Amino acid sequence: MRRIFKWLGIVVAVLLAGIVAVPFFINVDQFRPMLQQELSAALNREVKLGNLKLSLWAGEVTADDLSVGEDQAFGKPAFVQAKSLKVGAEIWPFLMSRKLIVTYLTIDQPEIALVQAPSGDWNFSSLGGKAKRAAPATPAAGGTPLDLSVKLVKISNGRFTLSRTVGHWKPLVLEQVNLELRDFSATTAFPFTLATKVAGGGTIQVEGKAGPIHPTDSARTPVTLTMKGAQLDLAGTGFSDFAPDIAGLISFDGTGSSDGRVMQLEAKLKAEKLKLSKRGTPATRPVELDFTVRHNLGLHSGTVRKGDIHIGSAPARLTGSYAELGETMTLHMTLAGPNMPVQELETLLPPLGVVLPAGTHLEGGTASVMLTMDGPADKLVTAGTLALHHTKLAGFNLPQKMATVEKLAGIKAGPDTEIETLSATVRAAPEGVSAQDMKLLVPALGELSGAGSVNPANELDFKMSAMVHTSGLLAAVGNTPIPFTVQGTCANPVFRPDVKAMVKEKVKSIESQAGGFLKGLLGGKKN
Repeated sequence: MRRIFKWLGIVVAVLLAGIVAVPFFINVDQFRPMLQQELSAALNREVKLGNLKLSLWAGEVTADDLSVGEDQAFGKPAFVQAKSLKVGAEIWPFLMSRKLIVTYLTIDQPEIALVQAPSGDWNFSSLGGKAKRAAPATPAAGGTPLDLSVKLVKISNGRFTLSRTVGHWKPLVLEQVNLELRDFSATTAFPFTLATKVAGGGTIQVEGKAGPIHPTDSARTPVTLTMKGAQLDLAGTGFSDFAPDIAGLISFDGTGSSDGRVMQLEAKLKAEKLKLSKRGTPATRPVELDFTVRHNLGLHSGTVRKGDIHIGSAPARLTGSYAELGETMTLHMTLAGPNMPVQELETLLPPLGVVLPAGTHLEGGTASVMLTMDGPADKLVTAGTLALHHTKLAGFNLPQKMATVEKLAGIKAGPDTEIETLSATVRAAPEGVSAQDMKLLVPALGELSGAGSVNPANELDFKMSAMVHTSGLLAAVGNTPIPFTVQGTCANPVFRPDVKAMVKEKVKSIESQAGGFLKGLLGGKKN
């Protein structure tokens, strides 16, 4: 019995020694020309591999390095450079018949440059789809032709750079990219997953199905997907290059589908620390957007069919279109927001660069806006109407501030300014903000009207008039407009009598009285 175990041990030892010795007697590098040719034909690009080594226990063939050539229309640098390529292989067919059956490809730490031309073509558009298979390579002595059957393509810890051949746009860099394609086939849909960090801040996760590969342009391959993004820094990543004054952290969760030309997207987006103006400061509460977009992949244009904005409990709707023209993104949008709580909107004033008088804040009431936004995103012109109803500017005593206007001195009011209504036609552009047809009804004072502007430095230049609605000594001026100006800054407005307007009104009054007198003197009937 002991002798049987002894011989069994010897047999096992010999088999193990034989298995360990197999890699030393098999020259797996003989398959490199065939593997290079098969991959080159599949990708329609020149593929170069380093020396191949066999790992019997892992069932892998490893190449020292990998290089995939670039599309000639995009220049000389390689499309892919990787430190190593691992090729999963079925060992028994290889050992018994020297037949290399590839089951998976793993590319380690690749550098991949994704570049788009002004025509809309990508440098990966010609991958695979336009390939013409070359004649099979002559197998090595004693070998058989390569049987390439890939069930899994995996990219590990990659770095992708998305850029344009022209333009000043900051490239989008994806780091620590982990991508898997399963049951890969050019003729059927195959599942994929992608997880990556975005240089500049944030993460993205995508999963879905792609395929079949478009026969002439890989970039037009149909795709369905679900996607999630977390804490994407708009400024750091370059997402806001079209409008560099915009900043903030964006998170989203949505779905999409593409026929290769048009992408339909539906998602929920959350913006934190949002800043919408060069002089703005980050918002203290998030803004949420539920949107549906139809995006033309080639033209970089699209339509926002649904854009429901939520600032706390304040709802608004954004719809319209956008289109990339040259190096700008042109917008044609409409923002409609009826009966929105003012206190919710107040949190969005600092991001817009809107400054209230120092030490004041808005309390209660509702706001309504109807605005259009047109032009390049970095030079956007916003115009339309806005109105406030039954709100209060707490900490601001308007009658006291206007006491410098002699005829308005003596009107008593509390420490706050009650606003029954405020309406205006507004226009905001890079050169500043203007307000026309402005009407302000303050119960403690009366009705104020006029027009003016606020420049980018928040300096005021308004010409106004007041119709006093009060009793007592001031009742005598109640039916006479009192002109005044508002200057200074938004934080510290200064009210002064408009002397020129007063003189002009006085001259008109004298002329009117003189005209009436002369008419009565010269043209009146004699008794």
